[in-house]
Amino acid sequence: MKKDYWILLLFIIVKFILQYSLVSPGYELHRDEYLHLDQANHLAWGYLSVPPVNSWLAWVIKILGNSIFWVKFFPALFGALTMALTWKVVEDLNGSLFAKILACLGILFSVLLRVNMLFQPTSLEIFLWLFLYYTLIKYFNSENVKWIYIGAVIFGIGILNKYNIAFSLLGLIPALLLTDQRKIFLQSHVYWAALLALIIVFPNLLWQYQNHFPVIHHMKELSEKQLVHVDRMGFMKSQLLFFIGVAFVMIAGWGALLLYKPFEKFKFFFWSYIITIALFLFFKAKDYYAIGLYPVYIAFGSVFLGYLFEKGWKRFLKPVSILIPILLFLPLYNVAFPNKSPEYIKFHQDQYKKFGLLRWEDGKDHPLPQDFADMQGWKELAQKVDKEYSRLSKSGNTMVLCDNYGQAGAVNYYSKAGVVAMSFNADYINWIDLSKKYKNVIRIKDASETGKELKESGSFFEMAKLYDSITNPYAREKGTAIFSLQGAKIDVNKRIQDEIDETKNEWK
Repeated sequence: MKKDYWILLLFIIVKFILQYSLVSPGYELHRDEYLHLDQANHLAWGYLSVPPVNSWLAWVIKILGNSIFWVKFFPALFGALTMALTWKVVEDLNGSLFAKILACLGILFSVLLRVNMLFQPTSLEIFLWLFLYYTLIKYFNSENVKWIYIGAVIFGIGILNKYNIAFSLLGLIPALLLTDQRKIFLQSHVYWAALLALIIVFPNLLWQYQNHFPVIHHMKELSEKQLVHVDRMGFMKSQLLFFIGVAFVMIAGWGALLLYKPFEKFKFFFWSYIITIALFLFFKAKDYYAIGLYPVYIAFGSVFLGYLFEKGWKRFLKPVSILIPILLFLPLYNVAFPNKSPEYIKFHQDQYKKFGLLRWEDGKDHPLPQDFADMQGWKELAQKVDKEYSRLSKSGNTMVLCDNYGQAGAVNYYSKAGVVAMSFNADYINWIDLSKKYKNVIRIKDASETGKELKESGSFFEMAKLYDSITNPYAREKGTAIFSLQGAKIDVNKRIQDEIDETKNEWK
């Protein structure tokens, strides 16, 4: 092993230590994680909101015991791999040891610490974006066509992980056409590689066709409910903040791609960034969709600054450059991560308010940041559902029907009573099991609908009551009601099936 690889190994060790220390034991998993973990129990070639790769990882986690350690391991692993590959990009660009260290610090102390906390497709997506760019660097450095095929495989896997990676290609193709590297399109291997990528993604395309392309429904819903609120100026501000410690490195990288002669054959990367960002702005994408763009530009900038700071008084800028990402990270360490208990945050509100971290999407300040509140109350919910489920199940089959995927996923993850919670929300609508004749229902609803639920559903059962609710004062789901409905007077299965049919007909 090369001597400087020991430094890379140290970075990787620090990365894992940080990822496991940034979440205090007082927090549970995030609501989104429960959905992704539950996909392991329903393996398919596609889902309503994501392609299948993350479900395969969830299946591996399930085989390994479904512990928190393994849930956190894979996003941390992909973050570490992103850092290691950035090091390799710098190496292939003939960067110095200083350039490698600067690039790794930029990746380590960045938004990836937040992204790599959660088990979602985003961590792998960022790594695959960089890997795709890496294959182009390798190809134009060597003109070995094997890298075209490797790039096709990476892109295919990327599509099966998260469709967002398609924007990388939408940015690359016109960028290549704008530069001398357009000659790659005269290479027949490009089209064979495209066919290979199509073969890889075909099972998911077939699944989409067989299920009436739910991705279109999902994108429409996303556009109407979330993307419509995206502020384009806010989007651009976030791009700077994601890698704030090495913002000067990225700027140097963009400049070097235009002016630094050794990077002349990679000029298309500059135009690729401009085009991809323009596409994200046009479609009013969420700011984090673009994170995968940046590691390669950090690598370019680090190599250029390594060359620039090599001689004279500029050598003294090396330690300054190394310190900047570390010093900018330190004040964020105490507020940007759930590494302080909810009680601590409650009694130190000012530290969080000045960064606007307590303001939720409802525009109001709350005791905890919204993401942190989404990591509270789930065990309590599962324990209370378990207790009532054990009682009701003695009198007949009992369905647990939740309002949203977070509730259903959390109950399924933490349940000790064998509960399989269901919902009409997200992918759960395809997983509702009507093979049993249900006599009882445990209904989990928003706190504001207590009276309405007892009035509407109570008449269909012999006994109906508000059994309990989530009482955790820090939970976003605080007040979520647990209704106990016993002795159905109607055909529960038929009513549920009618709801499923009505919802799916709206998608078509």
